[in-house]
Amino acid sequence: MRLSTQSRYGVRAIFDIAFHSEGLETQVKDISRREGISPRYIEQIFQKLKKGGIIGSKRGPSGGYFLNKKPEEITIGEIIRITEGDINPVICVDPQNPNNSCERSGECVTQVIWDEAGKKLKEYFNSVTIKDLCKIANVMGLKKELDKRFMYYI
Repeated sequence: MRLSTQSRYGVRAIFDIAFHSEGLETQVKDISRREGISPRYIEQIFQKLKKGGIIGSKRGPSGGYFLNKKPEEITIGEIIRITEGDINPVICVDPQNPNNSCERSGECVTQVIWDEAGKKLKEYFNSVTIKDLCKIANVMGLKKELDKRFMYYI
């Protein structure tokens, strides 16, 4: 199973807002620069995440995207579900797939393994939050970029 770039970049972009801007409005150009993701692609991903309720947006010169929830309330699993759909390693165990009927269903021993693997993946992704990623970033020694909105000169 491979996660699409939408999921991977979505997690990175949400982490970026939480880590560098502490959840405040962040402009796509800044996320793009820090994360190395095309601004246009971030906008596409953010439309899904906005619809899913993870982020909100504010228009205007000081606007941008912000978190609708606290970082400890946003799980990696939630981001993946919004950008990918359900997390299952094979289509035959996906309950949301209308074509999940397999001609070997009920007699395929490997279907049990794939179903269990999907459950464990969901459990793990649902246990990791954006706040956990921020803690990992601090342990790794990543430096927060100082937001220029808060720079005051005397």
